[in-house]
Amino acid sequence: MARNIQVEPLRTVHIEDQQVELVERKGLGHPDSIADGVSESVSRALSRMYLDEFGKILHHNTDETQVVGGGSDPKFGGGEVTQPIYMLLVGRATTEVNGEKLPYRDVAIEAARKYVQSVCAHVDIDKHVEFDCKIGQGSVDLRGVFEQKSVLANDTSFGVGFAPFSDTERVVLESERFLTLKLKKKLPALGEDVKVMGYRQGPKIHLTVAAALVDSEIDSPSEYQAVCEEIHDKLADQATKLTGREVTIDVNTADDPELGRYYLTVTGCSMEAGDDGSVGRGNRANGLITPCRPMSLEASAGKNPVNHVGKIYNILGNLIANDIVKETGGNTKEVHVRILSQIGKPVDEPQVASIQLLPADGVKLAALKSKAEGVAQSWFEQVDTIPRLLLTNKVSVF
Repeated sequence: MARNIQVEPLRTVHIEDQQVELVERKGLGHPDSIADGVSESVSRALSRMYLDEFGKILHHNTDETQVVGGGSDPKFGGGEVTQPIYMLLVGRATTEVNGEKLPYRDVAIEAARKYVQSVCAHVDIDKHVEFDCKIGQGSVDLRGVFEQKSVLANDTSFGVGFAPFSDTERVVLESERFLTLKLKKKLPALGEDVKVMGYRQGPKIHLTVAAALVDSEIDSPSEYQAVCEEIHDKLADQATKLTGREVTIDVNTADDPELGRYYLTVTGCSMEAGDDGSVGRGNRANGLITPCRPMSLEASAGKNPVNHVGKIYNILGNLIANDIVKETGGNTKEVHVRILSQIGKPVDEPQVASIQLLPADGVKLAALKSKAEGVAQSWFEQVDTIPRLLLTNKVSVF
């Protein structure tokens, strides 16, 4: 099948050669990430229900979750949550088939509860969170697009991707993962709400880390300071494994001991006390927020994985970009991918798939073009594997 795949030179200064680079990662417990995670968990749970009952994923989009912060009174040695966090599940779904009503709301709420419980160790799911589901029936026109024999795009939208990650991007991503997935197991005072902001100027990388600490695990200001120092030292050691660049780190810079101000929480999550969250305000589909790279404002989490191009094309853009880097074997410094759909047209036939390549020194674009086109063609031919990759946790969306 002939597809409109356009390969052209990337006319920019390589990201590693730019003087300034900014990169952000909102951790798993950040309110925006919680909203993303809940939305995606609900979508996957509905997808499994549809597959079990009907053998295919039916129309749904659950990408409008809202997290409304609660109230708390944190204290050294242990405080309390005074007002529960409110989570509103919003979106559209197939709610009945042939007159048979489906338990979509029960499935959605159970998926949301399980996700929050799996991520937030100090959140009491029964006492600290109130779940509300307002997911309703999808519109007839969009369901019609979804129910065609071939998979048709439900929107005119675009997705983007790039590869490979720069040193700064890799350090920021892996630093958050190290803190919330590894160090937390050895340091229970570390909460899940972690944000890492990376700033590179010239050869030097600086990280600003905001880490919510758990009050019941810390008895005094001096112990709090010791935990912050341990976070700094362990993260600094981890950074040496990721890059040869000099990396400096600041932890919880808003603290003011003289005023008794500390990033202290009851649950390890700022959403316990007024910090709200929304889908799509956090990490992009590659896990980062990268103002120095191409980005889409689309919220990938919660969108259906079959024909919602706002999800599929952002995932596809990153898969294509990374595979081009692999296939060209070090001959490509940087790849940018932009894919545009048209509503009602097949998902595997984009209006355009734009691939921009920055060849390595001494390499001609012509030597890379056919491999880049081949990678893109291959992924469009297997775009129907995206749902399976998502349902088996082979790819993430935030």
